[in-house]
Amino acid sequence: MSDIPKIISVDDHLLEPPHMFETWLPRKYRDRAPKVIRSGASGDTWNSAVMDPDGRPTDWWIYDDLQFPLCRNLAAAGFDRDDMTMVGITFDEMRPGCYQPEARLADMDLNWVEASMSFPGSFPRFCGQGFLERKDKELALACVKAYNDFMVEEWCGDSGGRLIPLIIIPLWDPELAAAEVRRNAARGVHAVCFSELPTRLGLPSIYSGEWDPFLAACDETNTVINMHIGSSSMLPAGSPDAPVAVSATLMFNNAMISMTDWLFSGKFSQFPNLTLAYSEGQIGWIPYLLERIDDVWFQHRAQGGFAGHRQEHISEPPSRFFREHVYGCFFRDRHGIESLDKIGDDRVTFEVDYPHVDSSWPESKDLAEKMLAGVDEQTRYQILRGNAIRMLSLDLDS
Repeated sequence: MSDIPKIISVDDHLLEPPHMFETWLPRKYRDRAPKVIRSGASGDTWNSAVMDPDGRPTDWWIYDDLQFPLCRNLAAAGFDRDDMTMVGITFDEMRPGCYQPEARLADMDLNWVEASMSFPGSFPRFCGQGFLERKDKELALACVKAYNDFMVEEWCGDSGGRLIPLIIIPLWDPELAAAEVRRNAARGVHAVCFSELPTRLGLPSIYSGEWDPFLAACDETNTVINMHIGSSSMLPAGSPDAPVAVSATLMFNNAMISMTDWLFSGKFSQFPNLTLAYSEGQIGWIPYLLERIDDVWFQHRAQGGFAGHRQEHISEPPSRFFREHVYGCFFRDRHGIESLDKIGDDRVTFEVDYPHVDSSWPESKDLAEKMLAGVDEQTRYQILRGNAIRMLSLDLDS
């Protein structure tokens, strides 16, 4: 096999640096800005940890009524696999690549990665729901804009296109969300975070029409809607007393539910340029889902809820919309690669997930070679970079 192409990772994370909001918020908000303090922490997850002066030294984000501890599993790069736990961590203990763009580029160089797109990594959470949950929406909106200004101007600004901007939106107002998409599209941004299952955040469903202003803005500006596993603030679970490993195994379920919603929603007919990307959901489940969706569309047409407007927008098998509007993403999924003829090699992208526990850093090249063993050169190019370039309108390989 010839050397594999340089990787474009469509799912990594940045740990928001302590200066982010002090630097990028308008001055009138800075006394109330999210800030980092160092204190002890007792407990081993962000859900159960409490401040404790005698606990493990931990950096905490303090914002309004929120106290969010940074945990090692969020900044696991460089730790031994058996030490990637949920204990508290400080910025001093992290690899600088977790929160400094220059150091991130250096870590990408160590890992055969040319370009990387990063989701939020701490209290904003995967689609900015950390701001949705705060009461002061004026401050929250200012924080969303400050996050995006940091993302575009500081995180990505001097990277020569290697760091790809991914913005968040004010989830509580679709009109404001549309305005933020357009504001950032004007400076070259083509990717936005959204919730895989917005109703689980107490927000309207995609069927409701409430999101249409936001979807129209994405449609008009060629902005890809990126939905990360966990962006509904819920993970699939088995028994109430099941270990974390159960949810970790079933993480793809939320992507599967979300994709089913979208393919039956009619939104791709309504907004013909709309593009979705599912992050960290893997791809091996997609062939059966597409088969089942089309089967239900045909067999249940009298009772499936397709009458009227929805029938007009889903007049063909819904799997067609996947093949024209949706991208999957994987890092370890040999079964999915064996099913490329069913998924489409033009619908698959690759991720590194730096610096999380699932990350393949610094061995992503070896992993990609293993996953794509036996795959032809053109398909390897498509999966590792070509599809990402097309999806995100990147000025690479032009």
